[in-house]
Amino acid sequence: MSLFKLGSIRIPHRKNTKDMKARRIAPPQTVELLMSQHIGAPASPRVKPGDKVFVGTLIGEAEAFVCAPIYSSVSGVVKKVDNYLMPNGKTVPSVIIESDGEMTPDPEIVVPTVTSYKELSEAARKAGLVGLGGAGFPTSIKLDPSKVDAIDTLLLNGAECEPYITSDTRTMLDDADYVKAGVQTILNLSGIKNAVIGIENNKPECVEALGKIFADDDRVKICSLPSAYPQGGEKVLIYNTLGRVVPEGKLPADVGVIIMNVTTVAALAKYIETGMPLVEKCVTVDGSAIDKPENLIAPIGTSISYLLEAVGADVDKVGKVMFGGPMMGVAAYSLDAPIMKNTNAIVALNKKDAKLPKSTPCIHCGRCVAACPMGLNPTAYAKAMSFTNDADRAEILTKEKINICMECGCCSYVCPAKRPLVENNKLAKNALREFNAQKSKG
Repeated sequence: MSLFKLGSIRIPHRKNTKDMKARRIAPPQTVELLMSQHIGAPASPRVKPGDKVFVGTLIGEAEAFVCAPIYSSVSGVVKKVDNYLMPNGKTVPSVIIESDGEMTPDPEIVVPTVTSYKELSEAARKAGLVGLGGAGFPTSIKLDPSKVDAIDTLLLNGAECEPYITSDTRTMLDDADYVKAGVQTILNLSGIKNAVIGIENNKPECVEALGKIFADDDRVKICSLPSAYPQGGEKVLIYNTLGRVVPEGKLPADVGVIIMNVTTVAALAKYIETGMPLVEKCVTVDGSAIDKPENLIAPIGTSISYLLEAVGADVDKVGKVMFGGPMMGVAAYSLDAPIMKNTNAIVALNKKDAKLPKSTPCIHCGRCVAACPMGLNPTAYAKAMSFTNDADRAEILTKEKINICMECGCCSYVCPAKRPLVENNKLAKNALREFNAQKSKG
């Protein structure tokens, strides 16, 4: 199957934990639950210091349309309602809970009744589900009943193309029954006729496992894809599995597709079966600073330092820690930072690997253009950002379609001059957004 548009790159897989079943660790003494663990407006805290909570107690209300509720991941007492500085510079509310170590489920949890697609969408919202392998888009909006008639395919992302990360791999192997239950529930209640599961071919055991479990359902196809980064990118996956191009400014639903992560689908099935909302995550803990990597199941809100301690890591060896993989991950500014719903990995690099290479002038080799899966020209964005006139800059950025950049990092990876191209692309997108916002105000 051909790769998307012009580019892709080959990167080391380093799937060191692919054969390791996830280990559930004991709860930490405290968890910090951020009210913004998703795209959209933050949830509003509905607890105060001194309140008793259980596992699954609602602590953050989703009041906006694009939002998701937050639930306590431990039983214990609310210690503090605080403000937390996100890596993107924004400050959001957080709830700090002191665990009693008992992990007592909330007695008010009930198994939901899900007999219609509308109830399925509502269940996804009540479960607090978001995209668990990416940016954290609320699942209930993807399952919007008002748009389902235009959908013909449910596409599951099992590519997991970043180095080190194997949490989705473990879902496909250990929770295949939940993946099946989630897919079939969506198909049965929505009337969507087809489902496709895209998996990179460096995970043959996952292709085989899901192939067997869906062998009796001819609506579901398993698509083995080339191991080429960024195979898991939303638009890339849609093209490589279905041959459809999502136009600029459009969503997958505009080309008849709902795309979901395999772990999100499994979590939806678990919620329908148990009534327990999303309160824990399987997280791969790996990287060049980790001697004994593992997949760990931990309460959401657990600190990075606690996870590093759980795998016996020597923090003195650590030079940089990222939420997610080394290509698209976000650097943590503190080991006290908590994991969130969409945290699929903590990658800790040693000091040598964390050291930034020295940048040299662009030699105009064109490798960044050739590698870009969207066929973009990062050098044009770098030139535009050197302009002092905002209008001139915006004109170039719009013409060169900066907004379809996925920020996948392919350009930076292949650049022989070690230019910070993806960082520049992010700044360019923000500059264009601010310019357009000011322009709309007149």
